[in-house]
Amino acid sequence: MVSGVIFVDTGAFYARAMRSDAHHTLALATWPKLDALRVYTSNLVLCETAELLLRRADAHFAASCVSAILAEEKLTILRPGADEEHTALELMLKFSDQPIGFVDCVSMVLMKKQRIRRVFSFDRHFRTAGFTLWPQT
Repeated sequence: MVSGVIFVDTGAFYARAMRSDAHHTLALATWPKLDALRVYTSNLVLCETAELLLRRADAHFAASCVSAILAEEKLTILRPGADEEHTALELMLKFSDQPIGFVDCVSMVLMKKQRIRRVFSFDRHFRTAGFTLWPQT
């Protein structure tokens, strides 16, 4: 049994929603295991998820998926302030040899602030930054 805390990244939300995603089956199988954890994400991850779903599907599907995410009682949504955003920009520069986006950098800053070491993601940049990917692929 998995215990502790976890941060959910855009890729996990997207893979759960989109049957065409390469990680869809794994995301669906992993999702129930979140019940044993304190689960976090950020408002920026939700924005990124909504935009991605909108571009790959349509507005109704995107809104329905994000509404379902917002309704998840177990989910805590973190919201960065200006300090976290500036720190994220510094992190982007630190990893300038790799294309790590702003939303991922903000997520990393928020995770560090909350002492969250594990992330439900398929994005290896989190591992590069010292976090543990879950599930391990």
